[in-house]
Amino acid sequence: MSPNRQVGFEHAIQIQSTPGRVLAAFFEPAALAAWWDVATAVATPRPLGAYALEWRDAEAVDEVLGKLGGVFHGMVIDFQPDRGFFVADAYWLPPAGDPIGPMAMDVTCAPAEGPSGRKGEPSATMLRVAQRGLDDSPRWMRYYEVLGGCLPTALGTLKEYLEHGRGAWDLRTYS
Repeated sequence: MSPNRQVGFEHAIQIQSTPGRVLAAFFEPAALAAWWDVATAVATPRPLGAYALEWRDAEAVDEVLGKLGGVFHGMVIDFQPDRGFFVADAYWLPPAGDPIGPMAMDVTCAPAEGPSGRKGEPSATMLRVAQRGLDDSPRWMRYYEVLGGCLPTALGTLKEYLEHGRGAWDLRTYS
């Protein structure tokens, strides 16, 4: 692999909600549990903050990665309210086996076009989630294939919760 070639994935989705609420869903433990099925979260929205998400061990075993679940952790390097955040030095620690990393996760929010119903507020937010690393080994490629395949479903759940208010968490206090 070329030393500058990155592997990973990127997904985007438009959500009828403010950027502040969309970003809050990446840091509030109850929100992460609802839309991304996270069991435990320590997520600090500030530079040098921790970003650690734990999922329960899955019943199924992947032929390359082994048992799924485990912990994704890294450090928030940049956090800009209403714009996004960047997690660096990130690793996935599977329930068994060697970690995969380091990698980076970049989450950005931008105003999207469309009627909002409220004067002065963006109509919607275009959310983009990208994860990148520098290894193209079979384990890394399978990790990106599995996570990249599951993330659109999770983002769809996030969209449903934010647009229709379904869920056991309330982000109305976020602008």
